[in-house]
Amino acid sequence: MLPSENRLRRRQDFATAVKRGRRAGRPLLVVHLNRDGAAGGQTDRNSDSHPHVAEGLPSARAGFVVSKAVGPAVVRNLVKRRLRHLVRDRLSRFPAGSLIVVRALPAAGTASYLDLEHDLDAALRRLLRADPPADAVPTGAGR
Repeated sequence: MLPSENRLRRRQDFATAVKRGRRAGRPLLVVHLNRDGAAGGQTDRNSDSHPHVAEGLPSARAGFVVSKAVGPAVVRNLVKRRLRHLVRDRLSRFPAGSLIVVRALPAAGTASYLDLEHDLDAALRRLLRADPPADAVPTGAGR
């Protein structure tokens, strides 16, 4: 099970990770990672009462999206349990304050645990590589 302080629950946190984070797609899943998720959440009205913010940055938090396209409820829950277990063992790789969203694709419903592990590791390797160059300007920055 994923510890409570490492769970992503709020819709706004999911949206921040998906819209502002980097994405890595694989045949079974898509992983979104926002390394500065804590900084992005500080501007909302609930930031002072956020339960996971201690002193400094909160620990990395992960959330999972498994739609009905993956399969019936039993299959979706199995996929979620497998992904939670896999991410729990890899949380130490992420910087403090990171927001991670793992979205299972329909093929994940028939995939084995090892296949999910392989795709997750490949996506995380891609996302955790060196940051983009400092001179790169994000699209829409107005510079």
